[in-house]
Amino acid sequence: MKRISTLLVAGACIFTSSAHAVDPTPNQPAKPEVIGAIKGWTGNEGLKLSLPVTKFQLKNGLTVLLVEDHSVPMVSYHTWYRVGSRDETPGVTGAAHMLEHMMFKGAKKYDGKAFDRIFHENGISNNAFTTNDYTGFYQNLPSDKLELVMDMEVDRMSALALKPEDLKSEKEVVKEERRWRVDNNPMGVVRETMMGTVFKTNAYHWPVIGYMKDIEKYDSEKLRFFYNTYYVPNNAILVLVGDFDTPKVKSLIEKYYGALEYRPLPRREYPKERPQTVQQNAVVRKDVQNSSFIVAFQSPAQGEPDMYALDLAANILGNGTSSRLYKRLVYQKQVATSTYAFNYAMKEAGVYATGVMMKPGMDYKESLDIIYNELWKIRNTKVSDLELQKAKTQVIKELVDSLKTMDGKARALAVNEILTGSYDNLFKDMEKYQAVTADDIKRVSEKYTNQTQRSIIVLEPKKGAANE
Repeated sequence: MKRISTLLVAGACIFTSSAHAVDPTPNQPAKPEVIGAIKGWTGNEGLKLSLPVTKFQLKNGLTVLLVEDHSVPMVSYHTWYRVGSRDETPGVTGAAHMLEHMMFKGAKKYDGKAFDRIFHENGISNNAFTTNDYTGFYQNLPSDKLELVMDMEVDRMSALALKPEDLKSEKEVVKEERRWRVDNNPMGVVRETMMGTVFKTNAYHWPVIGYMKDIEKYDSEKLRFFYNTYYVPNNAILVLVGDFDTPKVKSLIEKYYGALEYRPLPRREYPKERPQTVQQNAVVRKDVQNSSFIVAFQSPAQGEPDMYALDLAANILGNGTSSRLYKRLVYQKQVATSTYAFNYAMKEAGVYATGVMMKPGMDYKESLDIIYNELWKIRNTKVSDLELQKAKTQVIKELVDSLKTMDGKARALAVNEILTGSYDNLFKDMEKYQAVTADDIKRVSEKYTNQTQRSIIVLEPKKGAANE
């Protein structure tokens, strides 16, 4: 049987084990095989993840993470800013996302048309994203185009145009994006309602894309303030993974980014969410054929100890066709088309939730009682060794698989640096998942999933919609 360390992540990510997998003792029955398990892994080996990361900081505060990976002549180039929707205020929701769009509309040296043309002509793929906690921009490029991209990124970090005419047209793009993602997307409405129900005081209450009424009122002056305040080198993380020489790249970063000025950041005091003590209910009615619902709870922030046990609990409840919820509601009762569970951890707090999509014509109330019952069981009865081992295997495999590409490595390093304060926490996650016990899952379920802590969001067909 092969050694576990044969499951190597491509490139410079190292996945090792301190033990060999062995065959069962002669004349002893083999243990039942865990569905989805890595063959021969008992879960007790000292598995480790590591990357050869070089970290340094410029005098202006820019944090840089470099990983050489010469497997292909490419570089994944990520620039992330520690600013997201939680840095907004009522009336200016969605500003971080709108500014993400405007970052592609040109700066002092490269205008908007030049951005698209140069990327296309040089075989560079690029995109960006905004979350509650951060905004990220990335390019995947041939390694000989590294200096070109560096020049372009410094240009828009230091001299974004923010022309009123560009903003006017881009506002229409964002408004249409909101219609597509939320207003005309039933599950988008449910997710938005969930966040607004679970969080009452924290800025996670409002959507990342912003409310339509706020999008319509954006102007260049508002966005310029947001840009000048947060798009500064001491609020940014630069992550490069790929085919380059580290000393040479360090010199290039000093050359291009070193001239940017440090600017003091405002003191950011985010309101803490009060613990929920009363069940919250919300109903959304849309033109849909079937009902669905989410049962959600407040959960801990990214990297907190309880997060790991809740991740595994969510996996056991709702990950895949062999999960508890799927077997009860899709296989046995045959009333649902799908089920799921997740634990979404952000910098300040998280959301732990289970959800069900019903078959058309099926009432959701009995299924909601089944969800309550499954949550009760995981609070009051320890999960089996087989379930726990399967969950650990699946979660760790997902973690390892996410690091197979240069882009995946860069993302993982950046998100850990921003949300937990150090990229190095990425390499501790595997051990923390392995250390979770059945008692831990029972304990965190008792702590976070009681009746008074839950929020129930139901999506129902409008009257007559299910029969149309």
